[in-house]
Amino acid sequence: MLVFLGCHMIQNKQSIWLLPIVLGCLVLGTAQASIFALPNQGNIVGSLHAVTTHRDDTLLDIGRFYDLGYNQVTRANPGVNPWLPGQARKVVIPAQYVLPPKPWVGIVVDIPARRIYYFPAHDHVVFTYPVGVFLPGWKESLTTTEIIAKYRMPAWNVPKNIHAWFKKKFHMNIPWYWPPGPENPMGELAMETGLSGIFIHGTYHPWGVGMRSSQGCFQMYPENIAQLFPMVPVGTPVRIIDRPNLVGIDNGQLYLQSYKPLDAYHKEGFSDLQRAVMRIKLFMTKHGVHEKINWGRVRRIVEEHNTVALPIGVHSPSYQTLSAALPAKPYAYAPYGPAANSAAVPPPLALAKPKNQEHLHVQVILKGQKE
Repeated sequence: MLVFLGCHMIQNKQSIWLLPIVLGCLVLGTAQASIFALPNQGNIVGSLHAVTTHRDDTLLDIGRFYDLGYNQVTRANPGVNPWLPGQARKVVIPAQYVLPPKPWVGIVVDIPARRIYYFPAHDHVVFTYPVGVFLPGWKESLTTTEIIAKYRMPAWNVPKNIHAWFKKKFHMNIPWYWPPGPENPMGELAMETGLSGIFIHGTYHPWGVGMRSSQGCFQMYPENIAQLFPMVPVGTPVRIIDRPNLVGIDNGQLYLQSYKPLDAYHKEGFSDLQRAVMRIKLFMTKHGVHEKINWGRVRRIVEEHNTVALPIGVHSPSYQTLSAALPAKPYAYAPYGPAANSAAVPPPLALAKPKNQEHLHVQVILKGQKE
């Protein structure tokens, strides 16, 4: 499996803008996004829900439909075969997120979570999407930069280190230049950051989203970058963080959302559990929280890294109890198919029922499209 994502890129910069956002309704036949109103109190958005599978479904299709990466949909459903989950299998949709630490400004990329968050300057909302991040052996700087340019139909000039890496690892002499088009590893839209050679872009291999699949860039589902691209102006700040354990609060109840840490940032020092405990205690002190914590559950959450935001109070239910109690609706949408860059939401099947509308939806109008 090849996922090319290193990135030095040129040509076809073009202005695209966002026309009015339609919130609170599902616009059939248009792109959909995970968009949530920012909480007035606390730092958690979204909710858990569940679907049941049809015999031809995969976890990858289901995850993509709900803006989840491979890591999230598979870890939230241990024991479920991602390619053949089977008929009438219950699948948890972990569409609940502890937001990254403030400031909630511009773009924030949490590398272990493999998610990108966009906080528009003048709206009290957050957009969040899954991303693919760097492969083992490659490392991204934890820093703040900004979007310095935007490109439609980019071409890719392969950096020397990436060309050499493919030759050494796969004995492949890949082309030095990839023209715009459906076979371009950068997809059809790209936003250049101030970090040398690092872009936020689409991909011709969408199943790498939520995986460690790049040489430094952040790859998005084609339909997600199509939504994000027109909203983000040049000059938008970009903050890259490493937060494998996110502590949140909702209605006075503490939550922990744990992602697998990357060795690139945690080769030495405290254990994963120690870091999580310190995060929890620091959060409780800062916010004046006095809830009694189920430390045994904290240990299990950190060991499993199941990516689900879970309550950690002594009287709160376990993940098994929560997931078993979730009502499930049939997932009734066709597979996405091989056209990676089509950015099309799959059509409903004959057995379709209304999609769970736990979160808001957005209609994005690109330049040249009709409303």
